[in-house]
Amino acid sequence: MKKIGIIGGDLRNIRLTEAFAKDEYFIYTYAIDKYNFIDKSIIKCSDIKKIANECDYIISSIPFTKDNKYLYTPFSNEKIEIKSLLEIIRNKKLFAGSINESIKEYAVTKNIEIIDLMEMEAFTILNVIPTVEGAIKIAIEKTEITLNGANCLILGFGRIGKLLAKVLDSFGAEVYCVARKESDISWIKAYGYNPINLYDLEKKINNKKYDLIFNTIPHIIIDAKKLDILRNSNPLIIELASKPWGIDYEYAKKIGINAIIAPGLTGKVAPFTSAINMKKIIKKIIIQ
Repeated sequence: MKKIGIIGGDLRNIRLTEAFAKDEYFIYTYAIDKYNFIDKSIIKCSDIKKIANECDYIISSIPFTKDNKYLYTPFSNEKIEIKSLLEIIRNKKLFAGSINESIKEYAVTKNIEIIDLMEMEAFTILNVIPTVEGAIKIAIEKTEITLNGANCLILGFGRIGKLLAKVLDSFGAEVYCVARKESDISWIKAYGYNPINLYDLEKKINNKKYDLIFNTIPHIIIDAKKLDILRNSNPLIIELASKPWGIDYEYAKKIGINAIIAPGLTGKVAPFTSAINMKKIIKKIIIQ
């Protein structure tokens, strides 16, 4: 029977641990010590080297790290240096997510095969659903208006932007989508939403009041100049992209615009569903 080591991670990894244990895998965990597993077959390790010696596969966190130095371990006080971890688990197959290129290059020198789940199309598509549900939840809880009839501006028309537009439209919101590619502009029109070319964004926010702004572009789009324009209408801005984000968050805070950075919604909104999706993908690779 295959042995799997699960090191660090958020509630997704906890649910993933429980799911694999139900399938009668041997599961060893490390740096998840703040959570008490009911299943006594799950082995909590106090020595990370035991996992490296015993396990065929290693599963770690999404994101793998938040500072490019230490592993992401919200359920432990343990500080695990990335390079030290990779040294210990050399010659293994490592599943994790959002791993930067320098870490991947270092892993190669340790003969570690990295599978970045966030680069797998099947997984990222499934991740879009809880992200959008989480964004809608924030919008409902943090405003005093209904989504029905609200003017909603979505920056970016990728996976998240497309599904978010569809859901907001189903609520009866007036949906405006910002894109750069002419093909995306055409699709926005075809779906019945209001298209805005990225290069016209400043003019459009000058001429119209938006109640909610959702950003999905990981580059500064709403800078200080645009925030100064928006301060009179004071929309709720929800940041869904990864760093460096799409809004000048510090300046928004300075001038009193309510901007919410909402990373990792999948792990917060639907950790069980995400864990099941992770398990399916990991098992397919393991049993190959």
